[in-house]
Amino acid sequence: MNKIKLVIADDHDLFRKGLSELLKKHDDIKIVKSVADGSEFMKFITSELEADIVLLDITMPNMDGFQVLKEMKTLNSNIKPIVISMHSDGNYIAKCAKDGAYGYLLKNTDEDELTLAIRTVHRGKKYFSAEISEKMINFMSTQSVSENILSNKETEVLGLISEGLTIKEIAAKLFVSSRTIETHRANILKKLEVKNTAELIKKAAKINLI
Repeated sequence: MNKIKLVIADDHDLFRKGLSELLKKHDDIKIVKSVADGSEFMKFITSELEADIVLLDITMPNMDGFQVLKEMKTLNSNIKPIVISMHSDGNYIAKCAKDGAYGYLLKNTDEDELTLAIRTVHRGKKYFSAEISEKMINFMSTQSVSENILSNKETEVLGLISEGLTIKEIAAKLFVSSRTIETHRANILKKLEVKNTAELIKKAAKINLI
């Protein structure tokens, strides 16, 4: 029997170990690599080891899941990504689907759904549960998935703005110039079609960006 070769990419050691133990019980699934961040996974892609599927977390250091999905697309990788995340917001799901994810699972998913998703994706089909599909469709019905979703850096800046940090404080925290942060802020205001910080935070909260 050809086993499904799987990589786990998640920055939480306990979660990776738990997934590995859970999936070891299934004879048709083999964990070939477990990595703690996106850049480590990208090194794996260029190695000689082979894999069919990656279980990919979104929030990771060095390179997050969104960046990994984009890089995989650029490289035309044969590894099929299934995002497994604690984020249940429609915008996250829609963005992952748009960037090439074959499936999207929440971290509280049960073993049956996890193995069903892995086997479905291995057959070349996509796996989005009814609940996940509904969240994605609800979001897409009110938002433009392509233009209105912020870049990773803009999302980071938005998060810091929502915490009450000034432009200068954000610049110091991200090791860039205040002018760069001003540009990001201007782009965020434009994309979300708002005029000031108060409107920005209100709109961002409404569409689950913060």
